[in-house]
Amino acid sequence: MNSPIDLILGDPNPLMLQALAEIFDRDRRFSLIASSKTAEGFLEACLRAPVSLGVIDWSLPLLGAERLLAILRDRPKPPRIVIYASSNDPDIPRRAMAAGAAGFCTRDTAPEQLLDIVATVAAGRMVFPFLDVRALKRDPREELTDRERTMLSALARGRTNIELAKELGISINTVKFHLRNLYEKLGFRNRSQAIAFYYSHGPEGDEASYS
Repeated sequence: MNSPIDLILGDPNPLMLQALAEIFDRDRRFSLIASSKTAEGFLEACLRAPVSLGVIDWSLPLLGAERLLAILRDRPKPPRIVIYASSNDPDIPRRAMAAGAAGFCTRDTAPEQLLDIVATVAAGRMVFPFLDVRALKRDPREELTDRERTMLSALARGRTNIELAKELGISINTVKFHLRNLYEKLGFRNRSQAIAFYYSHGPEGDEASYS
């Protein structure tokens, strides 16, 4: 008999974590090593006890699953990751694959199907719904308006909301409105994640002048 597949779970909801743990504990193909409510805790668990697989919620705080995948991807022998998320955002599977995930399913996937997906990923295959792979190479900044690109560049240069309002000639509330849109389009929660994204992807042309 083959050795059980070791894995770590990540979900911000304790009840969901418990339910997932029970599902995997009942299946002899798997050995649950740890679970975490945050991306940082998940990363720490992976460093403490390297595993073959991870199963995580796309909304995992604080780093977020997308950034977590990027960090794990740069490490030697990273775990293969299965992402699950709500079914109302068709762009998440594409973003998960582009970030380095090996599988995806929706939150309403039946437990038996989830187990089979994870086992398939453990065997070295990728499991995703149909995706237009041409979209994987698309820079997410292409979805930003000129104003949002300008603000992203300004954030990377350390501009505060007050400075942005003054330089752009708009109100603080308008600055916050644009930043919310910017974070939502890039899948971030805060300024630090946006700045990290900017420097990890490199400047997109000369955006020093405001429009």
